[in-house]
Amino acid sequence: MANEKTIVHVTHEAVGKIGGIGAVLQGFFTSSSYCEAVDRSILISPLFSTDGNVSDRLGKNGEVLYSSMDGLLNTGYREAFRNIEHQYNVGFVYGRRTFTDEETGVSSSPEVLLIDIRNMNPHIVNHFKKELFEKFGIQSHLYENLWEYEQYVRLAPPAIAALKAIGAGTDSTVIISHEFMGMPTALAGIADPTCDFKSVFYAHEVATMRRIVEDDLGHDTMFYNVMKQAHENKQYVNDVFGDQSDFFKHPLVDAAKYCDAICAVGNYTAKELRFLSSEFEEVDIDIVYNGIPAYQISLADKKRSKKKMQTYCNTLLGFKPDYIFTHVTRLVKSKGLWRDIRVLEHMEREFRTQSKTGVLFLLSTEVAQRRIEDIHSMESRYNWPVAHREGTPDLSGGEADFYTAIQQFNSQSRAIKIIFVNQFGFDPATCGKRMPEDMEFMDIRKGSDVEFGQSIYEPFGIAQLEPLTFGGICVVTNVCGCAGFVMDIAGTEGTKNVVLADYTRLNGHKPSDPNDLKSIDMDIRNVIEHNISEKVAMQVCSRLCKSDIETQKMIEDGYNLAKNMSWDVVIKKHLLPTLNRALSRQRKKRIYISA
Repeated sequence: MANEKTIVHVTHEAVGKIGGIGAVLQGFFTSSSYCEAVDRSILISPLFSTDGNVSDRLGKNGEVLYSSMDGLLNTGYREAFRNIEHQYNVGFVYGRRTFTDEETGVSSSPEVLLIDIRNMNPHIVNHFKKELFEKFGIQSHLYENLWEYEQYVRLAPPAIAALKAIGAGTDSTVIISHEFMGMPTALAGIADPTCDFKSVFYAHEVATMRRIVEDDLGHDTMFYNVMKQAHENKQYVNDVFGDQSDFFKHPLVDAAKYCDAICAVGNYTAKELRFLSSEFEEVDIDIVYNGIPAYQISLADKKRSKKKMQTYCNTLLGFKPDYIFTHVTRLVKSKGLWRDIRVLEHMEREFRTQSKTGVLFLLSTEVAQRRIEDIHSMESRYNWPVAHREGTPDLSGGEADFYTAIQQFNSQSRAIKIIFVNQFGFDPATCGKRMPEDMEFMDIRKGSDVEFGQSIYEPFGIAQLEPLTFGGICVVTNVCGCAGFVMDIAGTEGTKNVVLADYTRLNGHKPSDPNDLKSIDMDIRNVIEHNISEKVAMQVCSRLCKSDIETQKMIEDGYNLAKNMSWDVVIKKHLLPTLNRALSRQRKKRIYISA
């Protein structure tokens, strides 16, 4: 159909959920609002591995229809695919992947195209790099030794050719670049002289700013104060932090200004895009928050899950805590895990005066899921996950560093303890025999009284708000994108269900020179974190439920908030207007760099 609305998602998570983008795609393809509005969805990615057999190519719930490397040609596109493969010296894997929401039953099966670009025709690659420079100012020669850059540049020409071959080269096709990875394909679509592809940059982060926040010891405390002051002074990232062109992601993100529309997953992400250069002051940037789960449970459901968590703690530590705290996350610097401990230090003192007890189940790892045989062995030999040992199969290097801080806290605390579960999955099949036999992953969500998520850089933060619908208190930083969404729905007064921690507050000290603010280092940040974490701790303690009536109210309020932050709401109110605006945009003669 010539006028069918086709959305092309270019991403590294086409065949499996790795991080936030995978969660977004799951939200899209299991949303009735998206499925009703979009006629055709196509996922495009490099083929990252040729290992395994044809049934593995598109991952779980994938159906392969065409695979040149496996000799499977079960599609009417086979002749067109063969011609492109021959011309570009690439290989295609094409089929469908089914996404299903187990709770709602909504399901869809977008097309998936993976392209093996390892041995691609170098003349075509070089011609495209020349075009990227002449039309968009991107100097690929600076980064072509980096495969993470090179593979996405190579992806673009055959991806555009394939879209035309399967009937998606129309003016009703929108190419969405999920992060920098899809930008070469989006730019190839913009520059294509035969098709009026529309393009959207979907900013799940701003890679340039993430690098600065994570690398500087002042972290968010320094960066967001500098950014605010610099922007007021009409200065941009290169003016304040130096030329960023050494970072291969930067020129691709900067090229988002050529797209027909830009989506930012949070308010601060939009501000970070504006901070890239003065040209971003002139482009439209729409806030398209991520959706969060909205499932309704009863008080009995919550108490049942909490009881499992209490029983598990009793098995491990010998006491049943009054309150269950949780943090489910990746073990990376941006998550600010040390801030959990700082808040707990203040809560510990308060709990002692109240004769209350608590435990934090910190579910995080920086390696792949461990074998259950190893988990059983560690349980029996040295009481994992209460105790840990450095080295395989237990603590990796980063985990060992963090566990040192946990040990220090546990050695001094009486009312609150931390259990570090360095294994993803939260059931006996993945975490061992000491768990209650009927423990399920959702119990850590339903049974949680407080979920921590005090990130130094968090464009949105779906995970931080997952316990919201179950009546949990969610602790997030003000720079998390989800904080803006909460404020939009709950109003400026906020909600008891969400605590906002503002580690960018400087207590009235506000130099007008961004260079002075850049001097905020770890020592200054530590002082600020100590003060703010105490305020956060007192807020959490005052909001913890003291009765079933209070818990029931938290469940009701959390669900009512979450249902207004669902994927259906996000897509209907935020995403679709952006896509429609991009589709309606009339293509003008573009003024490129070389003009």
